[in-house]
Amino acid sequence: MKKKKSKWKIAGFSLLGMILLIIAGLGFEYYKIQPGNHFTTVPVVSSGKTEDTTSTNKSVEVKDPEFNLLLIGSDERKGQKVGHSDSMMLVHVDLTNHQYDAISIPRDTRVHLDGYGYTKLTSVQYIMQATKGAQKGIEEAVKAVGELTGVPINYYVETNYGGFQAMVDAIDGIEMNVPFDVKLTHPWYAENKNKVINAGTHSFDGKMVAEVVHERYSLASGEYGRQKLQEEALKGIAKKALSPNNITNLPTLVKSIPDFVIATNMSTQDMLSLGLAAKDFNPETQLEYHQIPGEGKRMYDDILKANNYQLVIDQEKIKELVTKNF
Repeated sequence: MKKKKSKWKIAGFSLLGMILLIIAGLGFEYYKIQPGNHFTTVPVVSSGKTEDTTSTNKSVEVKDPEFNLLLIGSDERKGQKVGHSDSMMLVHVDLTNHQYDAISIPRDTRVHLDGYGYTKLTSVQYIMQATKGAQKGIEEAVKAVGELTGVPINYYVETNYGGFQAMVDAIDGIEMNVPFDVKLTHPWYAENKNKVINAGTHSFDGKMVAEVVHERYSLASGEYGRQKLQEEALKGIAKKALSPNNITNLPTLVKSIPDFVIATNMSTQDMLSLGLAAKDFNPETQLEYHQIPGEGKRMYDDILKANNYQLVIDQEKIKELVTKNF
């Protein structure tokens, strides 16, 4: 009888030991993804320096957790292997002060692509994907934005409109402020042709968010108006995903990210740590949004071998924004 009790005691202690080890392991993993512990080193995809030809696959130590993140929306469609960088937003993430500065980068900005000449920023990823593959395409797009702004870029996340739609649906829709009336002249879905979304706050599913942020032709300020719509959509996504009610679902949401992200150099742990740092995100007090002014001109495109519309942006304005916020 004593031997039997002894065996049960041993089994009980063994089970308790395993539980304690699991708890300790989970606690250690949770400790590691705390922003102050996790973001001690960050990668450098682009140094922001024109002369730097070996900027990828580096990493740097950071004293305080802060870094630059490039968000890219591609027009790549299902079944395609190439796409244009249709929208770009560069975000400076300061996790110590919980502040975020975002700059929209116009898709039609005139840039120089080594080996090809002058073209639109939106074409850089497309031509490099078509000639050198998907990874080279995203790296060159990131490098082009880094050189344009003069700031190092540490992380990138790329999605397309199908992925953007899936992202919004994954959090069961969002509340989005639409700052002005929007007429859908080039919708993804035929049934939405010429539909008008009036200014105001709307409850949108992923399908309608993707439609709204795609529109630019009917807007008085064109691409700059679309940038504002994209800003409002991202605010809505962040507020919903990082709200107190949803923060416990963050690990599940992060695991589903491959469903709507085409390319990224952020790991699951990176995303979880960033999410924990940004919980209770309030865009009204924590986000500063900027646009870069420029002059639209018809100029020669060395890739197309013809004139097309390009935006020559104000370099002094970029320098001013970067100096102040990055």
